[in-house]
Amino acid sequence: MTTAAEILRAAAGHIEDRAAQRDQPGGERSMARTVAAFNALTGHQLSERDGWLFMTTLKMARACCTPTGIPDDYEDGAAYIGLAGESAHG
Repeated sequence: MTTAAEILRAAAGHIEDRAAQRDQPGGERSMARTVAAFNALTGHQLSERDGWLFMTTLKMARACCTPTGIPDDYEDGAAYIGLAGESAHG
């Protein structure tokens, strides 16, 4: 059985791993650039927080496609909601 604390630790590890993989001083934070490009292409006005919430929703939708979800769905979902909170409270 996987505990909530284990999922959250894995999520934090994913955030740290992605920062190291992309070698960015403040960690990997590409959502602002992503939503800026999306907004330019579509005329929408998503915020960085909206982008992270969208990704959280994607992970929730994916978790619903299998009887128990795939661990990545929960780990990334937890990471994305944390990043949404970070961007909301800067």
